[in-house]
Order: sequence, then C-alpha cells, then structure tokens
Amino acid sequence: MTQLFRNSLKAQGAKSAPLLPVPLSFDRNWLQDLELRLDKGGPWGDQRLSRLAVQGEESGLVTSFDELQCMKHLSGLSPLPHQLDTAHKVLFEMSGRAILADEVGLGKTIEAGLVLKEYLVRGLVRKVLILVPASLVLQWVRELNAKFGIAAVAQKKAYSWGNDIVVASMDTAKRDPHKELLLASEFDMLIIDEAHKLKNKKSTNYLFVQQLRKKYCLLLTATPVQNDMGELFNLITILKPGQLGNQGDFASNFVVDKRQPKNEEQLRGELSKVMIRNRRGEGAMNFTKRKVRNIPLTLSPEERVLYDGVTAFVKDQYQESGGNLTSMLSLVTLQREVCSSRDAVFVTLVNLIKKLPADSPKRDRMMELLQTIRTVKTNTKAETTLRLIQEMNEKVIVFTEYRATQEYLLQYFRDNGMLCVAYSGGMSRSKKDWMMDLFRGRAQVMIATEAGGEGINLQFCHHMINFDLPWNPMRVEQRIGRVHRLGQAHDVVIYNLSTEGTIEEHILHLLHEKINMFEMVIGGLDVILERFEKKESLEKSLIKIMLEAKSDEELRSGLDHIGESLTELTADITRESGAAT
Repeated sequence: MTQLFRNSLKAQGAKSAPLLPVPLSFDRNWLQDLELRLDKGGPWGDQRLSRLAVQGEESGLVTSFDELQCMKHLSGLSPLPHQLDTAHKVLFEMSGRAILADEVGLGKTIEAGLVLKEYLVRGLVRKVLILVPASLVLQWVRELNAKFGIAAVAQKKAYSWGNDIVVASMDTAKRDPHKELLLASEFDMLIIDEAHKLKNKKSTNYLFVQQLRKKYCLLLTATPVQNDMGELFNLITILKPGQLGNQGDFASNFVVDKRQPKNEEQLRGELSKVMIRNRRGEGAMNFTKRKVRNIPLTLSPEERVLYDGVTAFVKDQYQESGGNLTSMLSLVTLQREVCSSRDAVFVTLVNLIKKLPADSPKRDRMMELLQTIRTVKTNTKAETTLRLIQEMNEKVIVFTEYRATQEYLLQYFRDNGMLCVAYSGGMSRSKKDWMMDLFRGRAQVMIATEAGGEGINLQFCHHMINFDLPWNPMRVEQRIGRVHRLGQAHDVVIYNLSTEGTIEEHILHLLHEKINMFEMVIGGLDVILERFEKKESLEKSLIKIMLEAKSDEELRSGLDHIGESLTELTADITRESGAAT
C-alpha cells in the first residue's frame, strides 16, 4: 500500500523523497464471517437474520384492502374503538364524504385525523384545506403534527396557501384575495370544524364552501340540527347533493314542520349513509365523574330592588305588547342579565334608551332603572366566586354569557390579587392562543363567554363555575364539554351559582333536579330535547312561563310541568334503547 502511494505521487510529478510508512490496519472479521455463512448456504443460513427478514417482509404486506394502513405510522396515538370504527366507515362505506357528529368531547378531531392520514398513506390525497374557527387553528396544527405526523401549517400570509396541508380560519378563507385563490384551486380533501355554522344556505360561509372544489369532505359538528330540519338538509347537500332529493322532495318526504320529522325510520336510514354520531353511553369510553355543587346565594337589598324592578318592567312590556314574544327578545335578555351583573344590565339599558324618543314612557322607566343600578355597590356572585376560587386553589374556568360581566369579573379578580385571563369570541386568533397559553401556564382563572368557549379543549382544568346559566340545556352541556372530555384525568367539579327567589333558581332546579343534566354522562340530552321541541323550543317555553306567571308559585308550577315532560321522555328513550338491545 505504501508503494502504491509512492507511485501515485511520482505519477503526479512529486519529488522522490523518503516517506515514512503509513500504518494501516484492517478488521477482516466481517469477511471471514461472511465466508463462513456463504459456506452454509448464504446469510439465510443464520436463523436470527432469517427471522428478521421474514418480519420485515410481513410488515410491508397488506393483508386486506379494508385494513387501516395508517396505524403502522402512528407511534404516539392509540385511537379508541369508536374512533377506529368511524374512520373505517368514512373510508369504506361513505367514500370519504361524511358528517362527524359525535357528542362533545368524544374526539371528532382524532377521527378526522385518522381519515386524513389513511388517505395520505394510500396516496389518494395530497392537497388538503382545513377550515376551522380562528381560535382553533393552532390547536388543529398541533394535533395533526404531534399525533399523526401530518405536516400541516397554519395560514398566516398569502404564500401559506402554497403548502399541501393548510389550516385556516373560515373568516379569512372566505375573504378576498384569499377567496379568489381558493376557488381557483382543487382540493383532494376539505375538512370543516364547527360545521353547524354552515346551516344557513344563504350565508357567505355556505355559499363559499359549496363553491370549493373538493374530492373528499368531512364536516365536524356536535349539533347537526339546532333550529330546524332544513339545516340538516343544507349540510348534507354540501356533502352529497341530491342524497335527500331536492328541497321540495325532502320537505314532502321527511318534514311535518321545520321541527318535526316524518317517516323517521326512512330518514334515519338515509342519514346513516352520510352521518356518524357516537354517544357517551355507547362503547367502552371511560369518562371521569361529574361532581355538582349548587351554590345558593342571597341578594343584597339593593340587588333585590334592581331584580324586582327589571322583572316588573319586562312583564309590563310583555302585557302591553299583547303577548308578542318576538318583540320581547331584547327585554328578555335584560331579565337574564339582572341575574348576572348590574354592569350587563347597564349596557343593555343604555343601548335600548338610545333607540327611544325622549318623550317615551318606556324610556322614563328605563331611566329609573339606571338610577337604581347606581345604588348597587356590591356583587354577591362575584364575592362568592372569589371565595370559591381561593378555597380550591386550583385552575378554574368561569363561564358567563355576557361580555360586560366578563370585564367586571376580570377587573374585580385582579383588584383582589387573582391572576386571571379573559377568553371571548371577539378576540383575534393570536390573542386567543396567548390567553390559552397563559391559562395553561401561569393564570389560575380563565373567564370565558359562550362564543369564546366554543371548541376549546381544557383537559388540564377540572373545576368549572357557571357564573350565570343559559336557559338552553345544550349550551350548558357544551360548557361542561370543554373540560369533561376524553383525556380528562380527574373528576370534574361543576359549581352552579344561583340567586334565591329569582328565575335563575327555578332554571337550576329544572336542569339539575328534574332532568339531572349536570350528571348525565351517558349523553342523549339532544335526543330528549329534539323530541320535546317538535312543537316549540324549550328556551321559548321557559320564556313564556316566566313572562306569564303571576306569582312565584305559578312560575315553579310551570317549570315543574316542563320538567315532568322531560323526565317522561327520558324514561321513554331509555325503554326504547333497552328494547333495541
């Protein structure tokens, strides 16, 4: 070897000079080992290597076309049986076009991720658009990257659309210049979260999505029907136009009125072709428990005067309107707000007064209520909430329906040394993400409105305070679903604040004592409400009882009657489920 090196140098014109030998050593054990194996019939003669080779070949085999290939590529995720079943149905029975309508907290995002990953692995999908509420963009990106190894990116600038898999907010996508670019593109798959926002076929959201060119499509929503049967028809038309015929066919075949279906067996059969709905009471889904703490409060004398004044004013206006409920919506809001905070009442009153002429008798009554608000110096609910949070000394989310109440609580808690953040629908995407990170890391309290709480996952928090209660049980359930969901490791404690001698006390009695909804882990609340609301919505029924009751006893009696109807429906549905199994 040394001589070869010298000859090489000479060939290159180097001076002939004495060179020190270069010490080289070779490990030839591998060659001897190979020769021994060749003598035995080659590498296959080694049993250990043969076994590994066979295992390697087997791992690449596809034993069945219906087998989910993506499972071999998921190392950090173990999907639950119902999630695997859903993905399988979407792929092999629904041709990649489906409404994923699981109850809140059952993992619709995981199901969508499984379907997407399978199509990617099979090479059937490359270009993907995922449209979600602004507050969920980064949450989707993180889940797809961390759990599925899918290289999704969040849309931030115009050039982001050039990526293969983009997650964007619906509000951004439907605006120009983004809209023009997207409508000119073709997508292998379109995924839309919170798809119930497409219910109105005349809305810009619906018209935009309908124009997008897509091969496969997934619509995710826990509430596929909210107001009427037409909403369901609109969603299915986005997925598979003509599946239920045209609008006239659908109405004549399946609808008595907008809330009441007919030919229900046939309708269920048609829906099963495009929609999958898993419930908490089905399958082997392990949820932690719900623990309910109802906290009764006594209003201060000044708060009681304000409550009685607002209630009397609202009822008088209802009588003057001749029982016209449609004209009472803003005043009903006032009635609800008085159970939340004087600040919420103040904002609504000021806005109503601005719309009235100076000589209006109604305006004079409202001005009197404003004077009453100035006498209220305390907020009994806020004081109680602060004490509860200090005693539990753990993270807690506080829900309120009203922005004015949220702002009041934010300032009140901070004045009392509590580290807290707000979360509301009007915030930008970046601010929502910032608030969520602060809550996860430093802040003890998050104060969220209904709009702000939509779609967020808070498994790291297991204490929830209903500062005020919606009159729609499904909205209460959606609040609870933010913390009581798959992945929650602790029992969830729900604190319900209610002021004694007010409509709020009766609503809580209905929700908790009559239909036991706070502990209804088995789900099915939507089925109960769907049957109840075939003639009129529960919320509207509650409003009418509140406005027409002439005494507290009459109010309680009316709500008890509704509670008994809901209890009977629950029993009927339970019996039907037992008979079916």
